[in-house]
Amino acid sequence: MEVQRANPLIVQSDRSILLETDGPRFEDARDAIAPFAELIKSPEHIHTYRITPLSLWNAAAAGMSAEEMIAHLKEYSKYEVPENILFEIRDTVARYGRLKLYRREDGMLVLESDDALLVTQMTRQKSLQPFIEGAEDGRRLIIKPLERGNLKCALIKLGFPVEDLAGYVQGAPLEFALRDTTLGGKEFSLRKYQIEAVDAFYAGGSNRGGSGAIVLPCGAGKTVVGIGAMHRLQTQTLVLTTNTVALRQWRSELLDKTTLRDDDVGEYSGEAKQIRPVTMATYQVLTYRRSKESQFEHFGLFDQGNWGLVIYDEVHLLPAPVFRATATLQARRRLGLTATLVREDAREDDVFSLIGPKKYDVPWKVLEKQGWIATAACTEVRIPLPDDERYRYAIADKRGKFRIASTNPIKASICRILVDRHRGDNVLIIGQYLDQLRALAKTMKAPLITGQTANKKREALYDAFRKGEQKLLVVSKVANFAIDLPDANVAVQVSGTFGSRQEEAQRLGRILRPKEDGSIAHFYSLVSRDTCDQDFSVKRQLFLTEQGYHYEIKDYEDL
Repeated sequence: MEVQRANPLIVQSDRSILLETDGPRFEDARDAIAPFAELIKSPEHIHTYRITPLSLWNAAAAGMSAEEMIAHLKEYSKYEVPENILFEIRDTVARYGRLKLYRREDGMLVLESDDALLVTQMTRQKSLQPFIEGAEDGRRLIIKPLERGNLKCALIKLGFPVEDLAGYVQGAPLEFALRDTTLGGKEFSLRKYQIEAVDAFYAGGSNRGGSGAIVLPCGAGKTVVGIGAMHRLQTQTLVLTTNTVALRQWRSELLDKTTLRDDDVGEYSGEAKQIRPVTMATYQVLTYRRSKESQFEHFGLFDQGNWGLVIYDEVHLLPAPVFRATATLQARRRLGLTATLVREDAREDDVFSLIGPKKYDVPWKVLEKQGWIATAACTEVRIPLPDDERYRYAIADKRGKFRIASTNPIKASICRILVDRHRGDNVLIIGQYLDQLRALAKTMKAPLITGQTANKKREALYDAFRKGEQKLLVVSKVANFAIDLPDANVAVQVSGTFGSRQEEAQRLGRILRPKEDGSIAHFYSLVSRDTCDQDFSVKRQLFLTEQGYHYEIKDYEDL
């Protein structure tokens, strides 16, 4: 077998790809395979990717052919690419678009294929039968109009992702501009990668564009990408966010960076029910109902405005009821924004089907190298359980063990050491258990922000932190999502949600806004040694090593 020593790829028959980082062709090879291979981990010397059906279909949906993928592998591979990989790529990619969904001039929604036997096979699938209204000439199935999303979800689970060419309603027009100095406002322009993300989503305005997910690190300006998509489409927009604070940050960014007026932007939350040309709602208000048997009272919002675009902020957190509602919104353009498509419920294929394929993705370390997000040092501090807590831990059930390990009282003294070390920095202490956080806030004489904190007080504390009037905040998991604290440069994680990589990404993201002085951000995780806390930390740590962060482990006595 001929060896191309300068090439950095090793393609293996189990669909994994190893990418060596120390050669001259590393960056070119990384950029070549990123559209069709999923990054698994990226530590210092060898990055690991995996070819999956979903990664191949994402690339196919973006217009990449199987032969282009194969050509990239062959160009950068150190060894001959295994034949089974070549076969699998061609076979899997060929499944995308064998079934096409389009809308006829008479308004009928039609599922079509050149393969009459494939259409016959689909008619025999029980999971599809509720969505089919009738058949025509052996190659076409008439689909019930409101089942467009449900059909796509069912087809991808059968291994035949449909190419949706049925188009979108235009929505009511909304003319506005991005601010620049000629308009007397703050100068503003999209960064190169943000423009690329908007272009990838829009796809020239064709039916192949207009729906999909943009994956960018926390701090890289996903909100700005959303604003860029709105500006490109010039249409009334519904923005869905994780909480009221995030909603108001969207509002602030829109008014700061565009010519939209205050009356153009509405809030639909637990505190206000405004429907305006741009309306921002929280997932919580949309999923509110009086009882499990009741209807969702606010789902009518999806139809109350003539939306040409629906933006799903933190789309990886999309609640199941909103997934179901989105299944009926397939005629509206949809943009998902997230730092990671990892879902703890493994519903990534539903994001593909209902929101759209991944349109754009940039590795965290790439943007760090370019200076768009801060450099971060990640440190795990291992702490022993006190003897009396070890006894309680030994006799506790599984859930009790996790709580005891997470709320280890020695963590409070380690927090004090770290806060003293970073005196003058802007520090967040983040945790899961409210009693632990209340004790820490009292000990540190610091404000505490939880889900029970009134929005007005919460916003005042965040504002004081931004202005430097408050240097330390103790926060619950409400700070995991969409909180804009650009000057935060130290995070101390005292407890978390089991082994959630998704949560680890969000918490690290709180400190990744680039610092004016170029200083390094510090992310600490306090972990009880020889407990389930340590076991779960290994899983959370995986996200950091996947993204290429150096992860240091220290004994508490070595701080």
